[in-house]
Amino acid sequence: MSSNTIPATRKPRLGPGRLMLHAFLLATSLMFLFPLLWAVFNSFRNYGYTLEHGYMSFGGFTLDNYKAAWERGGFEQSFVNSAIITISAVVLTLALSCCMAFVLSRYSFRFNLSLLAIFVAANLLPPQSLLIPIYRMFRMVEVPEWISASGTLLNSHLAVIIVNTAFQTGFCTFVLSNYMKTLPREIYESAEVDGASIWRQFWGMTLPLCRPPLAALATLQTAWIYNEFFWATVLLQSGDKFPVTSSLNNLKGQFFTDYNLLSAGSVLAALPVLVVFFVLQRQFVSGLTLGATKG
Repeated sequence: MSSNTIPATRKPRLGPGRLMLHAFLLATSLMFLFPLLWAVFNSFRNYGYTLEHGYMSFGGFTLDNYKAAWERGGFEQSFVNSAIITISAVVLTLALSCCMAFVLSRYSFRFNLSLLAIFVAANLLPPQSLLIPIYRMFRMVEVPEWISASGTLLNSHLAVIIVNTAFQTGFCTFVLSNYMKTLPREIYESAEVDGASIWRQFWGMTLPLCRPPLAALATLQTAWIYNEFFWATVLLQSGDKFPVTSSLNNLKGQFFTDYNLLSAGSVLAALPVLVVFFVLQRQFVSGLTLGATKG
């Protein structure tokens, strides 16, 4: 046998412990996937058939639920409303977070760490605890009628955009500031020697280097703000302004609810997020691990 021959690596044997671990992980995955798969399955079934034969039966397949959900739920306008709220809130959140993170990471002043701690602590505050003060405050703020027909911030997309931006800016600032602290300070010292202004250092140097965390945060924020339900339901009062998640209430009846129809509406509402997830899956994963790997 030649001395240069590389021995073949043996595959690890699946012992009883590893088999039990695989079985446990498989059962856990099926447990989490079952509600989603069950909703998709029933979204293709007729409500009358399931009412007669039960939900455990097999049959009564139809596409009418999706057509009825699209018409009754007003999804055409709802998707437009969700796009307005999501895109505006994500852009505004990342813009403000970049500016604040640059200041916190680039400069040292007396309240630097305290300000960053406030941003982190704000993420631990339950949004429901601020319901009454925010509602009353928005009811008192007057805006032009082209923003809201009521003359106040209530029942306007701007109100939902402001709330989502306020609650998400702290998390994004924390992540971006930790990432910016890892950038070499020598590049900023060289830029100062060359006469680069602060704006040039921020716009021309820092932002291009922060493309990975910005892409990850943009993907995560799109999913979170698009799926937001609480504030949209509280602050919006007319159906023509509801986003997709709040429009699902239109599919609920006064005396009974067709859960097959509601399942079809939920699938329609989830499609944009699923598309974003599968297209930008790498950014999702990096976004979940960004705070742990950058410090």
